[in-house]
Amino acid sequence: MLYKVQLYDLHKELGASFGEFAKWTVPMIYTSAVKEHLSVRSNVGVFDVSHMGRLIVEGKDSFKLLQKLTSKDLSKVSRHRMSGPSAFLNEKGGFRDDVMIYNLGDKWFIVCNAINRVKVVKWIEEWIDRLRIDAHVRDLTFDLPMIAVQGPKSPKVMEVIGLGFVVKLNPLEFRTDVESPYGKVFLISRSGWTGEDGFEIIGDPIVIEKIYRKLIEVGVKPCGIIARDTLRIEMGYVLYGQDIGEDITPIEARYWVWSPKKKDYIGFTALEKKLREGVDRLRYGLRFKKGIRFVPRHGYKVYLEDVVIGEVTSGTFSPILNQAIAMAYINVKHAIMGLSVEVEVRGKRYRAKIVDFPFVER
Repeated sequence: MLYKVQLYDLHKELGASFGEFAKWTVPMIYTSAVKEHLSVRSNVGVFDVSHMGRLIVEGKDSFKLLQKLTSKDLSKVSRHRMSGPSAFLNEKGGFRDDVMIYNLGDKWFIVCNAINRVKVVKWIEEWIDRLRIDAHVRDLTFDLPMIAVQGPKSPKVMEVIGLGFVVKLNPLEFRTDVESPYGKVFLISRSGWTGEDGFEIIGDPIVIEKIYRKLIEVGVKPCGIIARDTLRIEMGYVLYGQDIGEDITPIEARYWVWSPKKKDYIGFTALEKKLREGVDRLRYGLRFKKGIRFVPRHGYKVYLEDVVIGEVTSGTFSPILNQAIAMAYINVKHAIMGLSVEVEVRGKRYRAKIVDFPFVER
């Protein structure tokens, strides 16, 4: 079964080409993925990210529950602030999911990956039963669509459309029950998952459609999921199912989603053991020679002469750098910055250098 984003008809009206992602039919591209990408880097773009999971955890023991399940210390998160990125880990320290967690005061709001929404809900419910505590989870994914305005000029655009108060929000800060010219908005937050400044807007489908149409009216470029992927790869940001999963720990991923002083959360013992004993692989970047146009794909092997030393997890051709880039897990013995390696693509090898993230400085 494929789900449709709530604004599907609007995207169709705007000329979007659709595709499947994590069991959702989503806008992949409108005009040019490269133009959409560059608009976000230099100006502003709007994404429909309604495929992502949106959950509420409430009840008098909701804090106790999430403090047990998440790797970041939620006691440090004040009301109207986000904790993220954080993670739900399994008992072996691998990722159940990486998430953003919002402190609503008397309850908590969670944004999770689309592919993991059902798994995360079941995981939370399982631990409510195990701990025998007063908490429950509600899935708002199909009730409240979510759009994201991203780019260096996004604060100016928000002022133009009558939501100028958001300019005063600090990064990872949000407001709920916002009165707007378009109706009441459930939540507006400020974060930059593209590497640029940006805002997420969540609310009733009618209200969100009005805001989306206004954004297009004032010149904001609609952007599809292809541009979203190339933007996050340029920053070295991971995607669940590609770069992280149940068998990869935050240490191997070099993904700082845990509070060093926090203990007694699911996965802590395994993570602590990994830190003491060390790991065999680490996630790094690969930068290829300019002028060679190809896309490094998930699963491509990384070679040092005739020895396989790693594997690509995500890759793209960067519109900003004008060169191919990739993320890969490299054997620790060979994880040397600047080391020249090769990636094999259908029997042909392309030379690259091991580099650190981000690929693009912002």
